[in-house]
Amino acid sequence: MNDFLHRLKQRKIVQWAIAYVAGSFALIQVLDVVSDSYVWPRSVMHIVFGLLALGFVVVLVLAWYHGERGAQRISGPELLLIALVLAVGGGLLWHFARGGSPAINDKPSVVIASGPAAAQLDSASAVTDSVAGATASGLHVANAQAAAIPAKSIAVLPFQNLSNDKDNDYFVAGMQDLILTKLADIGDLKVISRTSTLQYGSHPENLKTVGEQLGVATILEGSVQKQGNQVLVNVQLINARTDSHIWAESYTRTLDNVFGVEGEVAGKIATNLNAKLSPAQSAQLAAAPTTNKAAYDLFLHAEYQANKGLINYDTASYKAAIPLYQQAIQHDANFALAYARLSYTESELAWFGGGGGNVKQLFQQARADAEHALQLQPDLAAAQLAIGYSDYYGRGDYAAALQAFSVALKLKPNDADTHAARGYVERRQGRSDDAIASFKQAQALDPRNSALAYELGTTYQMTSRFPEAESAFQRALALDPDNRNARTSYSSSILLTTGDIPRALAAAQGDGPVLQLQRVSLLIYQRKFREALALLDSVPDTPDNFPPALNGPKIEQQAILHQLMGDDVHARPLFAQSLPVQLAQLRMLTGTTRAFQWTNIAHAEIALGQTAAGLDSVAKSMKILDNAKDRLYGSQIMLFNAQLYAQARRPDLALPLLAKALATSGIGVYYSPVLLWLDPYWDPIRHDPGFQALLKQYAKYKPAVTYEAAPAASASSTAGR
Repeated sequence: MNDFLHRLKQRKIVQWAIAYVAGSFALIQVLDVVSDSYVWPRSVMHIVFGLLALGFVVVLVLAWYHGERGAQRISGPELLLIALVLAVGGGLLWHFARGGSPAINDKPSVVIASGPAAAQLDSASAVTDSVAGATASGLHVANAQAAAIPAKSIAVLPFQNLSNDKDNDYFVAGMQDLILTKLADIGDLKVISRTSTLQYGSHPENLKTVGEQLGVATILEGSVQKQGNQVLVNVQLINARTDSHIWAESYTRTLDNVFGVEGEVAGKIATNLNAKLSPAQSAQLAAAPTTNKAAYDLFLHAEYQANKGLINYDTASYKAAIPLYQQAIQHDANFALAYARLSYTESELAWFGGGGGNVKQLFQQARADAEHALQLQPDLAAAQLAIGYSDYYGRGDYAAALQAFSVALKLKPNDADTHAARGYVERRQGRSDDAIASFKQAQALDPRNSALAYELGTTYQMTSRFPEAESAFQRALALDPDNRNARTSYSSSILLTTGDIPRALAAAQGDGPVLQLQRVSLLIYQRKFREALALLDSVPDTPDNFPPALNGPKIEQQAILHQLMGDDVHARPLFAQSLPVQLAQLRMLTGTTRAFQWTNIAHAEIALGQTAAGLDSVAKSMKILDNAKDRLYGSQIMLFNAQLYAQARRPDLALPLLAKALATSGIGVYYSPVLLWLDPYWDPIRHDPGFQALLKQYAKYKPAVTYEAAPAASASSTAGR
């Protein structure tokens, strides 16, 4: 035994082992830092560990062999000194590279998240040190895998409200949004939009997972405490891969001088991440949107309300936001961003029915507000976006809208909203492939946005790509189970693909008028008219639930169901009541919504026996459609008018228009050949030789279950962008 220990000492085996471990430790620290810079996959480090373990055995064997031969020339103390230098050097390198250097890599990336900061205003130097928890489904987007994360990218997670008054949530959310807006002005950064980050709380358990899900490499945690006139904002920038701090700062302000904090924060982030700033971008960061305290507070209130309406086209939220924007402008007549956001919200409200207001006047006001915003600040991307939506929604001028959106993208290249806006217009033009590409670009910047997943699914539906549409709707629902638009469209995709009404009904369960009206439509296809009428009666008759155009007023939908049951005694008075209401609404409408309204008017006229007047109203609807060149609504309007021709028992007019509608791009959003066997609207001409020939042409789409023929019916549709 003593001989063995003597030989170990002679060959310096222990010293070699210590030196090798120290050298390996130093090498691992170097590689760990380098791997962050070049975004190596984790498998590389696994291979390194394996090789070092194998090398340990080899070094010990060689040390013994050469010691046996007397070939070693290095002393034991020298070996221990080398080991000490390597260990200390590796540790210092790791410490300074991880925690002390603000530049993580050549092209870093950021997420803004919330975190717990100082609990009291007098500890202004305290900084948050935990990140938002992922509370959503945990789905990973393909472009967000670690190996594909772009170097310079930013996302914004909710800031934490440390105020005692939870009514200050609007203020905290507003600070987060303003910082995001400033970051989005930096063209050198990829900016993840707020809608992808809402699902994360203040303390994510796994920072790396959050970074991978959002496609970012760093996270900025933030918190806001507002008490009276005092505001404390805490932020810290963190490497998502290593959970190490890069930069942190606290800002103590009053409401009178809080303006510009968002620009300071964005500027510090750009500096720490080596993002390139043009002179114009530097000026934009330094500029405050307003210096009026009351205007600033009202604007944040308005933004909080407007953002609520984005997922489900909530016109009530838009209506709540508009007067707040208007009050902000009254306090600061030069508040360009408020004018731009007001215009956008007015356009949204008008497009989705006006919420009981005058649609034509809303569009006119939206145009005036957008132009005023542009006059106040010509280089404001939000103003160009507002102009584009005014061209698109208000005027139906698709070329002008795309031009405005292009200008907005030059000013703010990484704005998901503008990429999506371009997609909305492209699909109106029937350019579904271009629209899909635009929505995917938007998704890259807003990867966990349920509304974008829904819009992508709708675009797939345009060209009857139903399996891809179903996948997109399922993803939208996984991201946000409360996305009623996605749930309704998922139900529709099942119906349009298979004609399986029970399965489509099961997918449309839930509260909310849009889901109830979807189930009304499905019950009509099953010819369960009394059940459909009872469900329709339960939906509150409000302008938000039954806007002008599209499906028509509630009273007309009730009239249709009575008609389907053969109850003309109740149906005719209801049609008679609905007709003057719709004629009055016509004066408030514009664009393709007028085409829908003429179709609804025609329905009432034909049902009342005024066939000539009804056919004339259909012709007016078609004339508007020809001028509008709307490829998305166009196919739906053609289909509705073909159904009215069928109600008038004019197969000579109905069948050519039906055939054209089925062959038109965009029809898949609303209809498919499977419904030829299910839709009661075709019953008056169902036995016509031409219709039978159409059934034969589409025989492969015949559903497994059909229902007994009955008089005509109506279907609901979801208004899209």
